[in-house]
Amino acid sequence: MQIIKNGKITDDDVRHLADDEAPTGTPFTVSCTRWKAEKEALLKTGVAVGVRLKGDNAVADIAGDLPRLGFIVVEFPVLADGRAFSLARLLRDRFGYKGEIRALGNFIRDQVYFLARVGVNAFEPAAGTDLEKLLPALADFTVNYQAAADGAEPVYSKRG
Repeated sequence: MQIIKNGKITDDDVRHLADDEAPTGTPFTVSCTRWKAEKEALLKTGVAVGVRLKGDNAVADIAGDLPRLGFIVVEFPVLADGRAFSLARLLRDRFGYKGEIRALGNFIRDQVYFLARVGVNAFEPAAGTDLEKLLPALADFTVNYQAAADGAEPVYSKRG
């Protein structure tokens, strides 16, 4: 499968495991609930482990584990659920997470630029999404009005 990661379309072998599914030899993600219950066993697999966060999960619940995680996935179960934006921003700004934050699911091209601004650096959209059409959204705007997790200088700071 392919995703957008760090501004490029790239191959990716991460599997998103169900709570009753055993890990294989490739990087994988698990739900936040499973992570909290089985983290030591999951880390012993020897491959990168990621945690999937839904909008009702608290980042603080996994804050102490962030250095041990290969990546974090913020889920978009439906288009109208924007809580993943807040999760990504909290991970970057409040908890100082430097690793991969991946948006997964039902987001649209119009949201990609703003997801990148709050700290998302990998995108795995719903099946059937044309990544070639999604990729240019990362450069939709050249001026930013607010400060954000991406570190881009806001326009107000350029005034003399």
